Amino acid sequence: MIIRSTLKKKLLNGATVLGTFVGTDSADLVEIIGRSGFDFVILDMEHAPGAPNSIMGQMRAAEGSGMDVLARLTNVERTTVLRTLDIGVSGVLAPQVNDVATARSFIDATLYPPLGCRGFAGTRAAAYGSAPILDYIAEANADLLRMVQCETEQAVRDVEKIAAIKDIDLIFVGPYDLSLSLGIPGDFFHPKIVEAVDKVLATCKKWGKIAGIFVSSPEEMKKRLEQGFTFFAYSMDTLIFAAAARAIVGAARDLIAEKR
Repeated sequence: MIIRSTLKKKLLNGATVLGTFVGTDSADLVEIIGRSGFDFVILDMEHAPGAPNSIMGQMRAAEGSGMDVLARLTNVERTTVLRTLDIGVSGVLAPQVNDVATARSFIDATLYPPLGCRGFAGTRAAAYGSAPILDYIAEANADLLRMVQCETEQAVRDVEKIAAIKDIDLIFVGPYDLSLSLGIPGDFFHPKIVEAVDKVLATCKKWGKIAGIFVSSPEEMKKRLEQGFTFFAYSMDTLIFAAAARAIVGAARDLIAEKR
């Protein structure tokens, strides 16, 4: 592969990693994020307008700053998965994986035959055809980080069966959508969420899967670390920038008020 990721190996060796979502179409922001020390970035194609052809500049910015590039898929349709993998991401996050059939279909689309149904082309992921095909296929099948989101009541109900699928590496809890599904919007430590998260963590431990989660504050991350999560998507580019802008404006307004 043109992109040789170390993120999956780090996670499988027990490391804790930190990244963030990116929803803007900005290579500059991605490069800044990488130079700030994040381990990975998730380029969002579910809630943002990005597509495989539009995120390649951001990918190169991330790679140039030493950061792993993951992508959240628009959906888990075979062609969507294929086009995203062919641009050379080192991992994919599948949204709305609420049942075993969806999970199996997603995994099948990420693996070359005879393990799955991924089609081959001499794309960027395959070093534009310059990589030996057998070596590339073996590496692509082994090294891609395959992640599924657990973000509904149904997904939590079926998480045991989903986790039993061999090639799923990581189960990612989306607390916002999960809280909506459970009828407790934004209450991330409500007893229903606590019970759901405990079930996901226990299932990940049983099946040897990595447990990931979205967090939006140091306090929240501390609690999740104590629970046993090792893959953290901390907020997103727009929220981080908005918070920094508000802090600057607030401090500046206070100084202006003091001068009056």
